[in-house]
Amino acid sequence: MNSHGFSLAGITLHAMGSGALWWPDQSLLCVSDLHLAKSERVARRNGTILPPYDTRDTLNRLAADLTVTNARMVVCLGDSFDDTDAANSLPEEERLWITRLQAGRRWVWIAGNHDPGPLEFGGTHLAEMPRPPLTFRHIARLGASGEISGHFHPKARIQTRARSITRPAFLVDTDRVILPAYGTYTGGLRSNDEALARLMRPEAIAILTGRSVYAVPMPR
Repeated sequence: MNSHGFSLAGITLHAMGSGALWWPDQSLLCVSDLHLAKSERVARRNGTILPPYDTRDTLNRLAADLTVTNARMVVCLGDSFDDTDAANSLPEEERLWITRLQAGRRWVWIAGNHDPGPLEFGGTHLAEMPRPPLTFRHIARLGASGEISGHFHPKARIQTRARSITRPAFLVDTDRVILPAYGTYTGGLRSNDEALARLMRPEAIAILTGRSVYAVPMPR
């Protein structure tokens, strides 16, 4: 498995190169900010036509992670759909694909700011999910501990001898993990942005995703 292991609140977790978080002891796979059907929402709101393959690509990668981990539980940390209309617009083929991925698993949809209410998909819909000693929610809260969240789509930039690399990244410290966006068409917020710098402790690390996973001090 292409991943980097670390500890939060005494729990061993793995940041996967795909952007998913794996909790082996609970057989729990966590992903954030899928933003399914973003191409439909962008076309509907401003007329920009993007290649409409983003949902299929995102679900393909999620299916691959489920095959690798054989997870019994999946937690989607909010903004799973780009908005409510986007969720309702999914073609039947893609709706059935989600149903197949859910089969035999406990599936939890955490509410996000893009998808704040229950949607017509199987699984459990929650505002947040305590799983002591961890808590899963969409947006990080100052003062929280043992927190796993998303929302900010963090990315980090590092300089190698040959070139500069910018990738989606997990941000990790002793209080929390902020997951990168998992969706194909999602953008990102640099780790040195004030919103992230304020949340993360000075000793925080960034784990850059991709075929090779890099763990470095969080670029500020």
